[in-house]
Amino acid sequence: MTEHCCEEMTRRVDWHCDTHTDPFACPDALVGFSAKFRDYGLIVHDGGTSYIGILFCPWCGQRLPESQRDRWFDELEARGIDPWEDDVPAEFQDGSWLQQRHETS
Repeated sequence: MTEHCCEEMTRRVDWHCDTHTDPFACPDALVGFSAKFRDYGLIVHDGGTSYIGILFCPWCGQRLPESQRDRWFDELEARGIDPWEDDVPAEFQDGSWLQQRHETS
């Protein structure tokens, strides 16, 4: 489980709605978090799944962790895996790959 910078960020990232199972469909869901990329963003409610990346918490002002999105793609490429065509290993579906790298560094 990922720890976030403050209680309010945790509440917003973990938002659950009784009406919408998808946070991108819920107008009350504000913040998206990708564990595999370790990045945060404000959800764009346009029918898609995009969000605008943020660098600081809107509630406590703390700087958020640096996104690992580029590194994720680099790691897969180094293993000869095309994320658009190949099966992506399970550890790359969440933040596990970051823990494994940290433990072996």
